[in-house]
Amino acid sequence: MPPSNPSNLSNPSTADRAAVHAGMPVVAIIGRPNVGKSTLFNRILGRREAIVEDVPGTTRDRIYTPVEWDGVPLLIVDTGGIELDTEADIGRQVTDQATMAIQEADIIVFLVDVIDGVTPADQDVANLLRQTDKPVFLVANKAENRARELAVPEFFTLGLDAPIAISAHHGTGIGDLMDAVVLKLPRGPETIPSDESVKVAIAGRPNVGKSALVNAILGEERVMVSPVPGTTRDAIDTPFVYQDAPVTLIDTAGIRRSGRVNVGVERYSVMRSLRAVSRADIAVLLVDATEGLTAQDLHIAGYIREAYKGLVVAVNKWDLAGALELDRMQVTAEIQARLKFFPDFPLVIVSAKTGMGIPHLLTAVMQLQQIRQQRVPTGALNQFIQRVVMDHPPAMVRGKRLKVLYATQAETMPPTFVFFVNDPAIIHFSYQRYIENRLRQAYGFAGVSIKLILKGRQERE
Repeated sequence: MPPSNPSNLSNPSTADRAAVHAGMPVVAIIGRPNVGKSTLFNRILGRREAIVEDVPGTTRDRIYTPVEWDGVPLLIVDTGGIELDTEADIGRQVTDQATMAIQEADIIVFLVDVIDGVTPADQDVANLLRQTDKPVFLVANKAENRARELAVPEFFTLGLDAPIAISAHHGTGIGDLMDAVVLKLPRGPETIPSDESVKVAIAGRPNVGKSALVNAILGEERVMVSPVPGTTRDAIDTPFVYQDAPVTLIDTAGIRRSGRVNVGVERYSVMRSLRAVSRADIAVLLVDATEGLTAQDLHIAGYIREAYKGLVVAVNKWDLAGALELDRMQVTAEIQARLKFFPDFPLVIVSAKTGMGIPHLLTAVMQLQQIRQQRVPTGALNQFIQRVVMDHPPAMVRGKRLKVLYATQAETMPPTFVFFVNDPAIIHFSYQRYIENRLRQAYGFAGVSIKLILKGRQERE
């Protein structure tokens, strides 16, 4: 089945393009499955950003990453393989995602495989690209030797411009290709703009509705949605604006406990998810209302705390609550009791399917980011710590009692407090947790991980 609206390839949504690349030109890498699109994507970036496996269909969503080539900032888009004649649901969605990338792109890199030669699928993609008036670079990949280079002229039959021979795996021809691409690009800002957006990772177990939630927030089919667990394999960044504030949503692959992670693609997906949480400001832990909080959910929440991120718990699929006779207060109380190690986090009831609770979720996220940006004046902090120690003096350890000499807030996001003490080795973790909880209560750090750093008196500058 062909992708929806193939005739509109030259008329992308202006609002969508502006939200996606904020003025930077976009280069989309497209082609049928398993021609090396992700390998080329990674080669251009100079690092392994997209998952690469010798399995057709590994890349499913479109992945945007900024890069600078010869001083020109641009966005490179990796896409899933286009299969116009597929009947599979996921295959159609992958093709739709690639078609959207074509709509948003300023330049298209059409990748083909020299080893396979011209295939019917290549012909289908070429026919699709002839409907757009955008520059198309026909790139013949896997031309690692002279014999394969001699096969490149076969691709003239696709009726596009002269094919360019490269080897994404070996890195040959990439420089010439990108130099040619840059010459065709519309000029944007001189440097890549700094990203000051609020970064929100949508995290959770497989198949709890993370991609559906992203789509509900954005109001469009930005990432694929499928009832098949594990549909999202990469972490997908999507910029948008909420109440005049820039936000970047990071849709992640489902996180499983390490003992249940298979090798290959799923293992890389879990690593990508944990990295996504690491580079986020706020993590939305999505919980399935029909299953409640599971051990895996607790594991994810623990990682969010260890990474010092803000936490919002979103209980999804509440549209099924009536049929299952779920009680809102009971579900909320059970989750709060089991996540007591992350105190005072906001909890929002949502339905990605109906859009219920989405505004409340976004409000909670933005409020949490404001909390993470709070700074406590040094004078007030030291007076407060003196009272805290007097209210509950630390226990003696090896004949010594902890003395707090001075305290200061060194950073925000996360709130980081440095305590100069007589001996950092004698503080018990429970007393450290006591100080953290008192700070949280006094200064309103609800739902935010606080970092405490203890230094000896000789370390004070």
